[in-house]
Amino acid sequence: MKATGIVRRIDDLGRVVIPKEIRRTMRIREGDPLEIYTDKDGEVIFKKYSPVGELASFAVHICETLYKTTGATALVCDRDSVIAVSGPAKRELLDKRISESLEHIIESRQIYQHKSGESTISVTDPTSGYFLSIAAPIISEGDVSGCVVFAFDGSEAELGETGYKLAQTVAGFLGKQMES
Repeated sequence: MKATGIVRRIDDLGRVVIPKEIRRTMRIREGDPLEIYTDKDGEVIFKKYSPVGELASFAVHICETLYKTTGATALVCDRDSVIAVSGPAKRELLDKRISESLEHIIESRQIYQHKSGESTISVTDPTSGYFLSIAAPIISEGDVSGCVVFAFDGSEAELGETGYKLAQTVAGFLGKQMES
């Protein structure tokens, strides 16, 4: 655990303010759920809660099926990082923080599809070499919680309408799974 040197007092209602710098660095936004952990040494740890993370093992199977079906790198991410990948990019992308551009696509709640001639959008950091082909936000109970992505490294063919519909269907299915 890393010390920040910041000390905050608990108010009379039991609240603690998380400093703006930490919220910005950790991408914690108003309304984000946080899990609270304690240990026997008296430490209290706040961790961002990821509803999509609850489906991680399920998401791995979905990504494997999408990869086998399409031959394209398939991944599922929450609002912060990649939680499941299948395809050649697994080592480069799994558990990596998503790019700000992908985060904006997720927040827009619109399906993104790369078109030939457009500039590319990185899945994670630009050095990964993997870019968005299709990104379909996962929406559950009105809240956006992640994204289903097909990625390419510049040499793979784009997926077209079939990939678009597959990503849309899987994102809808994952959203329904989180509701039940």
